[in-house]
Amino acid sequence: MSTADDHPIGDRELLDRLRQGDDRAFSTIYQRYWVVMYSHAYRMLEDEEETRDVLQDSFAALWHSGPGLTSSENLAGLLYTTVRRKVLDVIAQKKVRAQYLDSLAAYIQQYSNETAEDLDARALMEALDREIKLLPPKMRTIFEMRMKHHSYKEIAEALNISDLTVKKQVSNAIKIIKPKLKAYTGWAVLLYLLMH
Repeated sequence: MSTADDHPIGDRELLDRLRQGDDRAFSTIYQRYWVVMYSHAYRMLEDEEETRDVLQDSFAALWHSGPGLTSSENLAGLLYTTVRRKVLDVIAQKKVRAQYLDSLAAYIQQYSNETAEDLDARALMEALDREIKLLPPKMRTIFEMRMKHHSYKEIAEALNISDLTVKKQVSNAIKIIKPKLKAYTGWAVLLYLLMH
């Protein structure tokens, strides 16, 4: 867009025309400032697609805010500010997205580790229950009482047998169960905790 004597129209007049909704004025502003604004945004983003998006949003914002602009506005300054604000928004969103993805990855890692540990522990307890049920009845009763942390003396008195018999039955139960649990993580610790 040029004046009658073919001199380029100034920013102030372009802004006045933009305020009146003149799309030719907007087109001239776009052509005049697109390259310099692209360069400004690209230096910060270093990504062509993001830079193009920022420019598109910035010029769209200029068009929509046109009627509310004053003739005293500095067109170049206004565009620089808009582009910069939108670039910073993109950078902030990328940071938030990166932080979110990092925390999500950490959560998934932690959750999957806990799940694996939970599955191991559950499998171990299920195997232990299975093996206890296969013990001879008297041995099973003694072992179950011992698992509930009754002392050898308490078990002996409750079942009217000697402490020595209780100890022998518990020892025999462990000998039977132990080989069946060796495939599971934590079996030795479990048996130790149950028996002490």
